[in-house]
Amino acid sequence: MRLTGGEPLLRRGVPELVARIAKIPEITDLALTTNGFHFPEMGRELRDAGLRRVSFSLDSLDRVNFQKITGRDGLEAVLAAIRLAQELGMEPVKVNAVIIRGINDHEIEVLADFAREQNVALRFIEFMPLDSARAWLRELVVPGREILERLKRRGELRPAPVKHPSETARRWQFADGRGELGLISPVSEPFCGHCNRIRLTADGKIRTCLFSVVEPDLRARLRGGDTDEAIAGFLQAVAWEKEERHHIGEADFVAPERSMSCIGG
Repeated sequence: MRLTGGEPLLRRGVPELVARIAKIPEITDLALTTNGFHFPEMGRELRDAGLRRVSFSLDSLDRVNFQKITGRDGLEAVLAAIRLAQELGMEPVKVNAVIIRGINDHEIEVLADFAREQNVALRFIEFMPLDSARAWLRELVVPGREILERLKRRGELRPAPVKHPSETARRWQFADGRGELGLISPVSEPFCGHCNRIRLTADGKIRTCLFSVVEPDLRARLRGGDTDEAIAGFLQAVAWEKEERHHIGEADFVAPERSMSCIGG
């Protein structure tokens, strides 16, 4: 289970939520994705509550460019959050970088060096049409294969072992064994066929894909008194209706009404 956002650390009582989830015997892997701004003051409490893995959003290592992308001067806070997560023994510590041509693609090599030097797992993610401003253009997408070609020209990379068939990232290891790189390429190399993820939104809806245009209502059934068996049957039926694929870049593509900040990543 992964807690995402918007920004999950803005939720009141999130350490208590983490603790309640961590106590469920069937939950064997509990992670969180955050922009990192509030992690320094909450990280230890989250670890003690049962959080074991964390991913940070870090699209730039340049202070000016970071502020341009995120709207705030917060690079040092995110770097401090990454260091704290490592000190707390969270494993692995992941860093997500969405690469946009003309915005931060000149930092690909710098970000890769950061992953090796800091011994973190860095994920390069293709730019997807998930923003509320509807600013996505295909020509702004830097394909994963282009990123990989650039990185391979700088040094030896070897494929990392596949941990699970549903992995969204193609992972690579550095020759010295420090850090890891991953390429998530949903636009140029869709992995819909083996995606097994579903999302529960903060208002109780189910999203079977980031690009779903329908949202089955789970909260109404929970609050309506449905039995556990009925809820399980409902979730199974929803999962069987999971989209065959997204339609990014196709003529019939329809962007979801709610942006990624509302439905989680």
